[in-house]
Amino acid sequence: MAIEHRRRLGAGVTALRSHWPEYALEAAELGAFMISACVFAVLLFHPASFVTQAIESTAARRVLMGLAMGLTLVGLVFSPAGQRSGAHMNPGVTLTFWRLGKVAGWDAVFYIGAQFIGGIAGVMVVGVFMRISLADESVRFAATLPGRMGGAGLALAWIGEFTISFILLTTILNVSNHRRLTRFTGLFAGALVAMFIMVEDPISGMSMNPARTFGSALAADLWTGLWIYFTAPPLAMLAAAEVYIRRAGLKRVYCAKLHHCNDKRCIFRCEFGRLMQPSDDTPSTG
Repeated sequence: MAIEHRRRLGAGVTALRSHWPEYALEAAELGAFMISACVFAVLLFHPASFVTQAIESTAARRVLMGLAMGLTLVGLVFSPAGQRSGAHMNPGVTLTFWRLGKVAGWDAVFYIGAQFIGGIAGVMVVGVFMRISLADESVRFAATLPGRMGGAGLALAWIGEFTISFILLTTILNVSNHRRLTRFTGLFAGALVAMFIMVEDPISGMSMNPARTFGSALAADLWTGLWIYFTAPPLAMLAAAEVYIRRAGLKRVYCAKLHHCNDKRCIFRCEFGRLMQPSDDTPSTG
């Protein structure tokens, strides 16, 4: 037992030594996403902002927020950092690809840890420069919170988070494993994030991401409904994976990167080359 324990710890040390750049990039990517979320939240919702004063409609400003965050996600997925790490930026995504056998156990552990660190750091960075504005009641550190819908608010928020997370992961799996569409996975993901912010945000705050929610909650000391964001998104993404492999089969999952058409190294259990071979008889070729 002791020997096995040392062997597993040794594997963890080896993974950290070999793959630390990818872990650091995951932290930096979610940190950048949170910086963008906080800055745009202040710009679009703080009462002193010129945008808030110019555009009275909350719905219109939510559309702008959706576009801003969707484009932020697209930029991160297609950035050199995202191309190398795979741009998960979400413990639910990493956990799902681990379940699908594409991410090794220690890589999943360090990815998830890095994502939480990045989420916290991103909010803290903005807080250094804009703390008063970021802490305002209208912004609340860009926290994701259940809608104020009486006693049904928490249940509706959980259902909302589960639904949008299921749709996101279903789309990622189908597009990233499609020979003709795989290079556009980041665009699909960004479009969904934008749409969900525009439409679903009043229900749950639109998180889909435990690390993203925790970063804001820690800074704001605002823990309302935290269990929703730690349960619904991961469970929904795992459910989406189960549906996908029952329909297409586990062999139709080729890698864990959201953007793989590049020359960056891949640390996952990668079979992306098999997807791109014209001789592959997969129905995923479109």
